[in-house]
Amino acid sequence: MDMLKKVPVKEQAPEVRAKNFEEVCLGYDEQEAVMEAGRCLNCKKPFCVGGCPVNIDIPGFITKLKEGSIEEAYQIISKDSALPAVCGRVCPQESQCEGKCIRGIKGEPIAIGKLERFAADWARQRGIRPVKEAVHNGKKVAVIGSGPAGLTCAGDLARLGYQVTIFEALHQPGGVLVYGIPEFRLPKDEVVAKEIQNVMDLGVKIETNVIVGRSVTIDQLLDEEGFDAVFIGSGAGLPRFMGIPGENANGVFSANEYLTRSNLMKAFDESYDTPIFRGKKVAVVGGGNVAMDAARTALRFGAEVHIVYRRSEAELPARVEEVHHAKEEGIIFDLLTNPVEILVDDNGWVKGMTCVRMELGEPDDSGRRRPVVIEGSEFDLALDTVIMALGTSPNPLISDTTKGLDVNRWHCIIADEKNGKTTKEGVYAGGDAVTGAATVILAMGAGKQAAQGIDEYLRNK
Repeated sequence: MDMLKKVPVKEQAPEVRAKNFEEVCLGYDEQEAVMEAGRCLNCKKPFCVGGCPVNIDIPGFITKLKEGSIEEAYQIISKDSALPAVCGRVCPQESQCEGKCIRGIKGEPIAIGKLERFAADWARQRGIRPVKEAVHNGKKVAVIGSGPAGLTCAGDLARLGYQVTIFEALHQPGGVLVYGIPEFRLPKDEVVAKEIQNVMDLGVKIETNVIVGRSVTIDQLLDEEGFDAVFIGSGAGLPRFMGIPGENANGVFSANEYLTRSNLMKAFDESYDTPIFRGKKVAVVGGGNVAMDAARTALRFGAEVHIVYRRSEAELPARVEEVHHAKEEGIIFDLLTNPVEILVDDNGWVKGMTCVRMELGEPDDSGRRRPVVIEGSEFDLALDTVIMALGTSPNPLISDTTKGLDVNRWHCIIADEKNGKTTKEGVYAGGDAVTGAATVILAMGAGKQAAQGIDEYLRNK
């Protein structure tokens, strides 16, 4: 074994997985996990913990894995993370915990995410659940949204003794975990549903089909329903578009709608009747993880798929692993390319897209080099489907129906990043509803901080 290199992880072959929706990464077995854990240096100052938004005791759980004490490793992780099997699959470890790993200075960092996934999967397969310690303290908290922020906040508050009810607008809990991330990256029944059940086993109740702002308001939750505090973790589900000609044509979708149809409504499963347009030549506009998810989903529906992104590969915001998998599967990357018009046939359907070539100029406010149009570089792509994956913003329904809850110009709720406190007393918020679209683990970190803020507020009230 080369101690400077990660133990390789098994995956489905690209030519096989491109035609199915089964999970791509197959994970470590016990022997492989123990070998990988053995590469850990047990640093006196574990920078990896500081790189984790939920501050998991990474050296602690890896030490237990080294010893073969897998259940103890799982319980250590579960003290800080309500969703370890999810995080082990979808979190950008390369820029967080693994990005801080000392082993990575002279070699490859420890595969922390794959080890977390192994411990969580091992425990789930054996029916092992997180330990519940707290006794109910008589106070009630409402959580809006059952995505990663809401589940984390709810789980932490339940551990502290609060009676927690999650209100979910959709018919199934999980938020972006069930509607946004494809089955081939995150299995719903085997992984997501089981982790949600673990949160419920802590005493958390989940009510689905409740649209806060329509079914009930935040003021009613506080004044009439007897809740002592509210956490808003409603995510960012409002898609953005470019505003270019032809964007309202048939065959143009937001990635949000496209992925929701496939993931939550299970259009990928032939036993379901959910309609989804199966294009033959598809362009996905954008370069983030959502764009990769939409592109790889369209590919599995039989399309030739292009990623159209206005910057270079170095600026792609998607995880390197997701880009690598997309390329292996045959996704075509049209980089330094930007759409200016969607071409429409006489029946109102997409027939192509006019694009321009770009070059990178001086850095913009984000620090990335600004893409600049190359004059005279227009060209047409023949297409029948365009999927816009340009990010999302929070739905303004909650803020519009809650007096005293301030938002910024992007409709994001204004909240203290240290404790989630909003401008309305007793109301806290975190995750994409505050930051706009971000990562699962950052939403979880915000939910954890808000749980601490709510606990402090109610203990001192």
